[in-house]
Amino acid sequence: MVKFGIEFVPREPYWRIIYYAIQAEKGGFSNLWITDHFNNRNVYVTLTAAAIYTNKITFGPGVTNPYMVNPVFTAQAIATLNELVPGRVVLGIGAGDKTTLESVGVEMQKPLNAVYEAVDIFRKITSGESVAYRGEVFKTAGAKFLFKPKGGIPVYVGAQGPKMLELAGRIGDGVLINACHPKDVEYAVNCVKEGVQQASKRVDQVDVAAYTAFSVHEDLKKATKAAVPVVSFIVAGSPAVLLERHGIDVGKAEMIREALKANDWGKAFAGVTPEMIEAFSVCGTPDTCIERIGQLLKSGISQFVVGSPIGPNVREAIDLISGKIVPHFRG
Repeated sequence: MVKFGIEFVPREPYWRIIYYAIQAEKGGFSNLWITDHFNNRNVYVTLTAAAIYTNKITFGPGVTNPYMVNPVFTAQAIATLNELVPGRVVLGIGAGDKTTLESVGVEMQKPLNAVYEAVDIFRKITSGESVAYRGEVFKTAGAKFLFKPKGGIPVYVGAQGPKMLELAGRIGDGVLINACHPKDVEYAVNCVKEGVQQASKRVDQVDVAAYTAFSVHEDLKKATKAAVPVVSFIVAGSPAVLLERHGIDVGKAEMIREALKANDWGKAFAGVTPEMIEAFSVCGTPDTCIERIGQLLKSGISQFVVGSPIGPNVREAIDLISGKIVPHFRG
């Protein structure tokens, strides 16, 4: 049975995010993901509040990165959360967003090495080990917690490119695939499977999630309007090979990219085409979304993540998903 996850961006006050989290838990979602960007509210404060006000939903950062914060600190934060609500916490980690990192003067060095080493350090130190580590990116000299952590915390690796997807399959307990279209998800799942095979694991031992830009409303136009800003940023950050796969004009994507850099939101959003919406979001009425989710499930995913913007009105969209979409896949 497919699991449903939901992503919230903590740009809104914590109490509103927690209201949504409680609503999602009651509505049948099994996983809660909170994004980690320096320009929003702190991910771990938000996750702590979510832990206090929910009862069973599994949650974690979706995703943090190893560059802004040393992986030892990430391990400390996740291990502490896991003491608060044992067995409900996971780590979501990926290489991060290059543009965001550059804006604070942080260089994305050797992303494959960085993610691999961060996960390795995380697992060792949360198992109570003293970690003397000399990697390509990270080095520790006998780092060890003074408290006894509860180990075995699942690690989900966020990935998009083929090499990172393969690594995610090899080292992850779960994979967060940053894709929305069946073509892209199918390609990504095949890359993940290669990594799983290298690690001599079974595919069903890895929770493979499609982490999507999602927007639902009974009115197609309203659902689409809500998706446009998110899709504009996805298009701006997509490589030419991905745009060409979906028949999207690279010149139009470049125009959107430049408009976003200039903070010209009107021009950027006006440049988003129906082809872009189709390629980079799951968007539409409940029936349309059900059809797309069904297509993605054929690719072999085991979790579908409803990501930002969720809908024109988040509260109403969660009710719509819980009332019409989730039950369709739960029989």
